[in-house]
Parts: sequence; C-alpha cells; structure tokens
Amino acid sequence: MSAPEPPKARTIEDRAAFITANTRVLAPPHVPELSLHLADDAVALWEMTEEELGEIGLPPPFWAFAWAGGQALARYVLDTPELVKGRSVLDVASGCGLVAIAAMKAGARAAAAVDIDAFAADAARLNAALNGVSITARVEDPVGRAVAEDVVLVGDLFYDRDLAPRLLAWLDTLTAEGRTVLIGDPGRTYLPKSALAPVAEYAVPVSRALEDAEVKRTRVWRLAR
Repeated sequence: MSAPEPPKARTIEDRAAFITANTRVLAPPHVPELSLHLADDAVALWEMTEEELGEIGLPPPFWAFAWAGGQALARYVLDTPELVKGRSVLDVASGCGLVAIAAMKAGARAAAAVDIDAFAADAARLNAALNGVSITARVEDPVGRAVAEDVVLVGDLFYDRDLAPRLLAWLDTLTAEGRTVLIGDPGRTYLPKSALAPVAEYAVPVSRALEDAEVKRTRVWRLAR
C-alpha cells in the first residue's frame, strides 16, 4: 500500500481582500498625512495567516505595520522633497509601501516597492491607491542585483546577521555608482554604524507589542564614503 500523499498547502486566493478584512485604515503616527491599511495585533494576524494557509512557521506579516525605520525615511523624504523630485526611487523591503508612497507624494517621477513577500506587494498597491498615487510593486529580493533607480531607500533591514554584510556591500556598490542611498533604522542589532553617517534623527512612536519601547529614537543614515 502506498503512503498517503501529504496535504497540499492552501493558498489565500484574494490577498487584497484578506488584507483589507484584517486591517484598519490608520495614519502612521510620524507620517500622519498618509493613510495605510495597518493591523492592531501582530500576533493575532500572524496566527490567522498561518491558519488560513494551513502552514506553520510563516514569516511575520511585516506588511501590516509601519516600522520605525520606514516612518523615519518617509518623514525625511516628505520634508526633503528635493531628494526625490523628478527622480526614480526604489523602496527596498518595502512592507506596506510607506516609503515608496512618501516618495511619490514628494514628487518622485516613479517609485518601485520591492519585497520578498507577495502580501507586501498587494499591501503596497492598496496603500498607494488609498493615498492617490501610483507605484510599481514587485515580489523580489533586489540585494546584490543591478538597479535602474536613482534613489535607493532601505528601512529597518539590518536586523539579520547574515543579511547585514551582504546588504551593506550592495549599498556601497550603489553609492559608488552615484546613486543616492539612505537607510532608516532605530538601532537594529546589525546596523553597521561605523560605515554610516547620520543625516536626521526622529523620535518615532511605535507599537509596544512590536518593539521594546513606545517611542524609538530612529535615524536616517547615508553611507560614509
């Protein structure tokens, strides 16, 4: 007798509907002029996603929250529109698409939100529409690849020990090519501060359920070349 086939992983057929059903339209506290589909409870949404897909160990729903690094970058872009005006922008590990949306609001010619999570791409599209702008959302890992955009913005990505050196090397290459590269970070463990120079600092309100404080001191950095 042959062994029974393992159950097939389920899929969420309409990711956009799932996102809108499990989030609320809220204004990120440090970028109140924008609106996003955001979740109130990280753990509950995470568990619900795993239950819907019948799969344990899925990545957290990063797309459902406005993280401190992204809020700081978005604030800086909106307050310094000459940084992106008339230029193309790449929002790396875009999550909810906040930074790409801020870039378009500040006058960017085009903005692409890229993330490895397909839910993030759908969330970014929904949030862009909510704010009356058009962005491109792609599911990919751009780190190490050539990019066409003029400005590369990275929020809250230096939390992984293995990714950090690869990410820094890539950003250094992009900077050497003449691109504008900025990083938003609230002091994640693997942020290479010795290779960076701060350009702005903010006190960003965040969810205590996600962070170790209600307000995170968050800086925007450039590479110190």
